[in-house]
Amino acid sequence: IRRRVAREVRITVSAGVAPNKFLAKIASDWVKPNGLFVITPAQVDEFVEAHQHPAADRVFYALSSAADHSILWHAIGITAAVVQRHKRLAIRFALALGIESALTNGMIKPMVGRVRPETDEGPLPHGLRRPKTSSFPSGHATSAFMATSVLANGARFPRKVLLRVLATAVASSRVYTRMHHASDVAAGTVLGLGFGAIARRYIRLRSHES
Repeated sequence: IRRRVAREVRITVSAGVAPNKFLAKIASDWVKPNGLFVITPAQVDEFVEAHQHPAADRVFYALSSAADHSILWHAIGITAAVVQRHKRLAIRFALALGIESALTNGMIKPMVGRVRPETDEGPLPHGLRRPKTSSFPSGHATSAFMATSVLANGARFPRKVLLRVLATAVASSRVYTRMHHASDVAAGTVLGLGFGAIARRYIRLRSHES
């Protein structure tokens, strides 16, 4: 792609390759204005730990904490239901999140039993809770992308983009805070999109019913 851009447009571009879009964007910034930077799945934990920053800590730890127990997504779902005067949306959306959590945390995680990344003992910054469940897959990533699949379905472009950016940020925060391995988040993303595709059959925004 970089060679094609240079040949056809006659400008240089940088590119980043990583397990998720957030890290890929950071990787591309690392080699501006002309280069390729690759972060393999095995390098993610080390890369993130080496490039943490106090300002990013406040954002990612707080965001990760807000998404505990899908509280962030419940709040967004309730807000959407109130705005649309669509009581069934709130009920069905909350039920879908509950089913997703039961399947992910109650069935899939115990089957895998993966150990989480090593972190320092003691309280975590910014009110973040240390989970006791298996690391694989990431429940935060699963709920984030399931919720976004439902809430962004049929939404206008700005809201759809904002929801997807928020889901990506929540999922990425789990790697940044060392609560998950990158592969946990990748698996949670795929699982969440799958759950979302199923949930969309039963949860439709008001615009679909008019």
